Amino acid sequence: MKFLLSGVIVTLGLLPIATQAQQRSLNTQVAVMVEALRLAAPTGSANDGYYSEWQVKPETLKSWSKFCLKKEVTPAEFEKNSQLARQVVSCITQRELKGQLAATNNNETAAVRRTACWWMTGEYQGCDRGFTADYVKKVLGYYQKPKQST
Repeated sequence: MKFLLSGVIVTLGLLPIATQAQQRSLNTQVAVMVEALRLAAPTGSANDGYYSEWQVKPETLKSWSKFCLKKEVTPAEFEKNSQLARQVVSCITQRELKGQLAATNNNETAAVRRTACWWMTGEYQGCDRGFTADYVKKVLGYYQKPKQST
């Protein structure tokens, strides 16, 4: 009985450490995904209607900033302030990537593909041809690149 009780105490003591490590892992995944989305963003003309290095539409920015910051951010603010843009993009990316990791039983590659597809189209599937397929492959390539160098 004494050993059982010791095992329970040790296990309960380790739970916060495991949760903390898992969260750090998600934070790292989000940071790498945010950078992959930035690097893969299609480049357009200066007045193409998309904002920041992540090429976000103004109507999308409204809902994202309300969700993440509890206030609307103007496209001009988003464009000028890269720290603000990264904060909003990171918030949304965390929400989506976390959801896709859960939906794919923690299949990181599938979750990244689905999140990249959603980023481009608003849908988690259907990015297997044409421009969207190329974009998803590009995001996945940037996402996996840091892992290959470690």
